[in-house]
Amino acid sequence: MQTIQSYIKENKDRFLNELIDLLKIPSISADSAYKSDVLKTADIIKISLEEAGCNHVEICETDGYPIVYGEKIIDKNLPTILVYGHYDVQPPDPLGLWNSPPFEPVIQKTELHPEGAIFARGACDDKGQMYMHVKALEYMTSNNELPCNVKFMIEGEEEVGSVNLAKYVVANRKKLQNDVILISDTGMIAQDVPSITTGLRGLSYVEVEVTGPNRDLHSGLYGGAVANPINVLTKMIASLHDENNHITIPGFYDNVENLSEAERAEMAKAPFSLDAYKKSLEINAVYGEKGYSTNERNSIRPTLDVNGIWGGYTGEGAKTVIASKAYAKISMRLVPNQDWEEITQLFKTHFESIAPKGVTVRVTPHHGGQGYVTPIDSIGYKAASKAYEQTFGKTPIPQRSGGSIPIVSLFEKELQSKTILMGFGLDSDAIHSPNEHFGIWNYLKGIETIPWFYKYFTELKK
Repeated sequence: MQTIQSYIKENKDRFLNELIDLLKIPSISADSAYKSDVLKTADIIKISLEEAGCNHVEICETDGYPIVYGEKIIDKNLPTILVYGHYDVQPPDPLGLWNSPPFEPVIQKTELHPEGAIFARGACDDKGQMYMHVKALEYMTSNNELPCNVKFMIEGEEEVGSVNLAKYVVANRKKLQNDVILISDTGMIAQDVPSITTGLRGLSYVEVEVTGPNRDLHSGLYGGAVANPINVLTKMIASLHDENNHITIPGFYDNVENLSEAERAEMAKAPFSLDAYKKSLEINAVYGEKGYSTNERNSIRPTLDVNGIWGGYTGEGAKTVIASKAYAKISMRLVPNQDWEEITQLFKTHFESIAPKGVTVRVTPHHGGQGYVTPIDSIGYKAASKAYEQTFGKTPIPQRSGGSIPIVSLFEKELQSKTILMGFGLDSDAIHSPNEHFGIWNYLKGIETIPWFYKYFTELKK
């Protein structure tokens, strides 16, 4: 296993160039204009898995974008690891805030990445982290170091809710049978502080529409006499939090998991600098639910955020108009025990009930998923911990994440196996934001660490 380091050193440039080529393709699943690019990316992933050593790879068609399935079965009596990832990416907007074009990858050195980082949409989420697993497999098959069976399931709709992957999993339980699921779509605390994600928040995503008059109106002739949908929408949204930033939807907190003081104390041991946090975001104060720390607010507490809001005239110059309609996209991050479909219904009922006379409201659910917590006493967690200890020289810290991977809870329900979240990105990597990037050191460290997980999991499973 020691030869993994020399293998990475010998193939570093190729590993980087292959990822850069992958990042050049705008595989944006949310925008149908990029359909051909998403499909092209799936084809490239198929070829990459074949070249890495899978003895069976196929493009699995769905009602949406395809799933790339691959496997390397060496002995049916050995454990099987199922690797999940996604090849689709978020839209790059707003384009004007990128320092370089989002699909023209560049390598730049930063304070946190002195060896350089690849700047491109999808660099960290999730093409870079997904591709670590492909290159780790390449090493293991090339050097006869693969100790167990492996299956890959790489989808193209994670950024739009994984609706078709859910159907695929239910229809292919036997095909996907495994002993543990391995995912790298999360991060770690710092390059010198490895961590394993042990919890994910759930998600409910909705779009709201407020309609007033039957057409846009002159704001001089009608202003003050007709309800302005934009004014109404902003007031409605503002009412969703109280003075303590507590969400006001009735029943919203009924099933929220409240951690004990002892559990919160353990969380507080993770290295965290509030000053550095504020500096990195260029803000002078943090904000959130009263009574909780920053790390608690973004991991173990539910949230409600406006992700987009529009209506009326937004072009250059002025247009004095009262818009007929106003819109907003709203996401709610949920904690374990909160059912996303129940929360969606609670939101819909409440939002419609607070609409004043003079407007009508429509709430359209988009997608969502359940939260997830993985135990730290499982064989999978222990194997991951030993793998990090091997390559980082220190024991990783278990950490709850504020992000969501809605499909994870479905995996446990349908495949009856635990998921291990071995992320190698950093919070500062700007996923879903302009200037997303992934450190070269992190990318290569992931390739180095993953084979050790295979080794230790196989040993512990015997």
